[in-house]
Amino acid sequence: QFATRVVSCQAAELRPEGGGAPLRGFQVVLEDTILFPEGGGQPDDRGFIGEVPVLRVTRRGPEALHFVPAPLEPGAAVVLSLDWDRRFDHMQQHSGQHLITAIAEQMFGFKTTSWELGRQRSVIELNTPSMTAEQIGALERSVNEKIRERVPVTVRELAADDPEIETVRSRGLPDNHAGPVRVVDIEGVDSNMCCGTHVSNLSDLQVIKLLGTEKGKKNKTNLVFLAGNRVLKSIEQSHSTEKALTSLLKNGPGEHVEAVKRLQSSVKLLQKNNLNLLRDIALLIAQDFKNRPVRSQLFALHRKEGDSEFMNIIANEIGTEDTLLFLTVGDEKEAGLFLLAGPVEAVENLGPRVAELLGGKGAGKRGRFQGKATKMSQRGEAQALLQEFLSHRSPEA
Repeated sequence: QFATRVVSCQAAELRPEGGGAPLRGFQVVLEDTILFPEGGGQPDDRGFIGEVPVLRVTRRGPEALHFVPAPLEPGAAVVLSLDWDRRFDHMQQHSGQHLITAIAEQMFGFKTTSWELGRQRSVIELNTPSMTAEQIGALERSVNEKIRERVPVTVRELAADDPEIETVRSRGLPDNHAGPVRVVDIEGVDSNMCCGTHVSNLSDLQVIKLLGTEKGKKNKTNLVFLAGNRVLKSIEQSHSTEKALTSLLKNGPGEHVEAVKRLQSSVKLLQKNNLNLLRDIALLIAQDFKNRPVRSQLFALHRKEGDSEFMNIIANEIGTEDTLLFLTVGDEKEAGLFLLAGPVEAVENLGPRVAELLGGKGAGKRGRFQGKATKMSQRGEAQALLQEFLSHRSPEA
């Protein structure tokens, strides 16, 4: 907690991180703050001003802007409290990034070009097109050795014109920087210009796990990592998954992969057999219709199990010169697929109207119109539309 005063309070809007309508609230400037404003790859802190929650903290020059849902009186004395769990997580990930960045450059000459502290995992962008598994393993061992050595992490401030700044690792100062330059030192490992929050000793990181790499942009590689409590949470989630799979597959963790492979093979075989049966059913349905002594002008069919191929086989087998076919597949109460086939002019006229009734979209050519439907329960209305159209056609047509 931290006692301070309100300097100003102005009406403002906040756009939620997940999108959606902006929230109405207020931007508050305090005499000083313990809440970190987002920047340098690190998200902002959260907390409370008195009883009022702080929903976002941003930086404007030397000022931190606290977005709150309720107004605060300028000049009022307030107590600022910090969400420590969020802060400590960010400290672990940010100090972890500094350590990984420094060791990766020392060991392999891979410079860090950017990084992102994510909600679930963090990513360091390295200026190399790839990293081998051996390099990742060696880097992980090296950073964890430094953690076990309990190396101190310290912060110092230098004047903007101090020549020592030239010896500090940096990607440059922001255009609106004001005041002294803050340098974070990992003793004997790294000196880095940084505005973020950090642990005071590498032992506070507990452990770092490198999860592997992903292809980055412009011949760069994204190195994914977890630090500290995030590693423990990941192990907990993995263990819960492992227990669930052990129960479902009826074997030990070492046999899970092979068991899943066998299941996948069985499913593929069943799917193949099911498709063959659907094709046979489609042919039988079409042949049954063709063998009727008197054929109706409209042939409508709905089947819960099926796909586009099932419907097209029926349409191909029956032929659509004289008959209008309305075929649907899918759950009666949910979404599905539809096919309208028949005389070209009739299909061009009716296809978009059927799609609209079924709450879907489609496209067609040469006497066929097919697509997806979100309101399969409206099949009856669509069928009635087709029947009405046919009843108004002249014999010549």
